Amino acid sequence: MKLAVVGAGSTYTPELADGLGRQLGLRVDELALHDVDPERLAVVGGLAGRILDRQGWTGRLELTGDLARAADGADFVLLQLRVGGQAARLVDETVPLEFGCVGQETTGPGGFAKALRTVPVVLGVAELVSARAAPGAWIVDFTNPVGIVTRALLDAGHRAIGLCNSAIGFQRGLAADLGVAPERVALEHVGLNHLTWIRAVRVDGVDRLGELLDAHGDRLADTVGLPAELVRTLGVIPSYYLRYFYLTGTVLAEQRAGPKRAEQVAAIERELLAMYADPALATKPELLTSRGGAFYSEAAVQLVAALAHGTGDVQVVDVRNGTTLAGLAADAVVEVPARIDRDGAHPLPQAPLAPELLGLAQHVAAYEALTVAAARGGDRASALKALLANPLVAGYDVAAPLLDALLAANRAWLPPALAGV
Repeated sequence: MKLAVVGAGSTYTPELADGLGRQLGLRVDELALHDVDPERLAVVGGLAGRILDRQGWTGRLELTGDLARAADGADFVLLQLRVGGQAARLVDETVPLEFGCVGQETTGPGGFAKALRTVPVVLGVAELVSARAAPGAWIVDFTNPVGIVTRALLDAGHRAIGLCNSAIGFQRGLAADLGVAPERVALEHVGLNHLTWIRAVRVDGVDRLGELLDAHGDRLADTVGLPAELVRTLGVIPSYYLRYFYLTGTVLAEQRAGPKRAEQVAAIERELLAMYADPALATKPELLTSRGGAFYSEAAVQLVAALAHGTGDVQVVDVRNGTTLAGLAADAVVEVPARIDRDGAHPLPQAPLAPELLGLAQHVAAYEALTVAAARGGDRASALKALLANPLVAGYDVAAPLLDALLAANRAWLPPALAGV
């Protein structure tokens, strides 16, 4: 089996290598790490190789800047791109604030800007993968915004599944709260990527969410950055990204007063890369947990293993809705538990979302569909429609000048129709 990673200069890559080296039910014979930055790839790939060697991995590792070479014969291609790097992320987090909007890299207008510059690149990668990878190869997308990028891949006819580490992170934390092994815990984690709610926490089939909210409600609410009263009123555990929607004014005040997350992450990345360059380092450093992506390797390896071996286990992934969540379009991409086999991800039947959840999900799903259309070859008019549909943008008077500012700030990374050239 060959696995290719596109965007392997990411500081997450040693986390993935750690999971692959520990096998976790998956044997990879060849690992190709690709990145457009040769210096960064050499540093990150060097540590990945030392981690694999330390764990006794006997496969073949290749570092390459040639995407075609990386994709050749690959059975699985994992995408973890960041178009524009941390500099573009800083734009995503700061420009919206000038217009009274939340600045965040995967949701709101910042996530919109990221989608516009990312989707064309990902689709270009996917076209080459389709031509060079093994027959029936899977594209596993970890690139944010995952829901939008996955929808773009599926709309273009690619064999793709989206993956986020949020669900596995919640599963591990809730298992610890309940004092049980994680494999005994199944979450009813439903919604859209970065817009999900946990409606049930089943241990050996018995829902213990009510018990968790009673015993740990205050701490769980604090973990997701929401008032305990709100969490108990909803009767679910919202994703921490729901804070941007439920406490917009509070978040805006914090972002205007506090340090920028992009600057913090950039500083962490610089420190990590300096650590990775040490030839004596052969384990993933503890600092990597500050970068985010906890349990990323396990989620990725488990998904690839299930697709490769047809294990039929249930995992939370991003897939077409079909009839899974009533009230959302069939072609929407939802994040739900699905049974994984060689044919892909088969969403488990779900009860309808409660009205207070469904309305927001419908709003964001409409925005995502319009954003994919704009990113796949639209112009300013199509981009404006998408931004107008974003629930974190307060109307045309904000959307029109905000769009112009976002397009200008991202011009170097946008296709000509959107860049205005």
